[in-house]
Amino acid sequence: MEKNRFRFWILVSIVAVSGFSQGMLLPLIAVIFESSGVSSFLNGLNATGLYIGILLASPFMEQPLRKFGYKPLIITGGLLVLVSLALFPLWQTFWFWFFLRLLIGIGDHALNFGAQTWITAFSPETKRGRNIAVYGLFFGIGFAVGPLMVPLVNINESLPFILASGLSLIGWLFLFALRNELPEQDMQMSSFKNTFKRFAQAWKYAWVAFLPPFAYGFLETSLNGNFPVYALRIGIEVENVSALLFAFAIGAIVFQLPLGMLSDKLGRKKILTAVLLLGFICFSAAGFLEHSFYGLFICLFLVGMFVGSMFSLGITYMTDLTPKELLPTGNLLCGVFFSFGSLIGPSAGGLFIQFAPSVSFFYLISTLFLIIFAIILGNEKRRQR
Repeated sequence: MEKNRFRFWILVSIVAVSGFSQGMLLPLIAVIFESSGVSSFLNGLNATGLYIGILLASPFMEQPLRKFGYKPLIITGGLLVLVSLALFPLWQTFWFWFFLRLLIGIGDHALNFGAQTWITAFSPETKRGRNIAVYGLFFGIGFAVGPLMVPLVNINESLPFILASGLSLIGWLFLFALRNELPEQDMQMSSFKNTFKRFAQAWKYAWVAFLPPFAYGFLETSLNGNFPVYALRIGIEVENVSALLFAFAIGAIVFQLPLGMLSDKLGRKKILTAVLLLGFICFSAAGFLEHSFYGLFICLFLVGMFVGSMFSLGITYMTDLTPKELLPTGNLLCGVFFSFGSLIGPSAGGLFIQFAPSVSFFYLISTLFLIIFAIILGNEKRRQR
């Protein structure tokens, strides 16, 4: 039990550093590119590099985990992230930064996939929601602090990247204290050629649980990658943009653990449908109040409270629905769907800002939440019939 506790806190700490780097990069590069005159569409396109990296690596991620274990995969991913962060100040060009974001996507995916699969594997069912909520909480804390680095560009554009790579190095060194383990194996299904067969099996069991990670990926990247551009265009100051993103992240931190514990008692489906509906309502309200800093601050804080735990709730719901030998596959697909959402979010948001300038950016996200709420509710009614 003591070994599990030590391992758990090391894993959630490195995930916090991963969240910090992601939370910093999205608004930081968006602001730098906007100041350099890059279009909102290309700005959003550059943000997709991280998620293209995740998608490219996904089919090749499960086999190394099953063969070598959790620790080597997490260490390799962490090393790739910290080296890439350190290279950003060397050359500020669109495609070099796109390539670095792609490498960070591969590294972050290895790190998060290994950590969340390990946590779901050793967590008892009665504490699974709580443990994954703490995992999401630490990622959220890192993600909340990340955007606060944006104003440092006024001192030196390289400073935020140097700080992020230094923090990543510290977290990475702690990983060497862990003892490696291998996931549970189904020998007939563990070869690389059966990867897509495992994908199909996991999809059959838990497809509905992949929609909340998709929605959260879309929300996170469009909010952090597109909103700074939209906010600057409607007259919001850079400092206030950081504060508004921080409000969302703090809201997510406040309710991450309570919602996870509540889902252990009331069930994952009930909590997921409730938070999707409340997210739709709050984002619709944000569209009306976007010219009021305090109104927008409150709306984004409430949105964070309600929907900031959708990714961790989706993982926990998937774990409830999936056999244990398919847990690595299910966790991988949660990451894949998160990446699909993250990939679509910045490009869709950039196009929306460019071609619908008179319509509030927040209505794009509220519409997505309403659609996924209707799908989950409709699926539940179909199952009951």
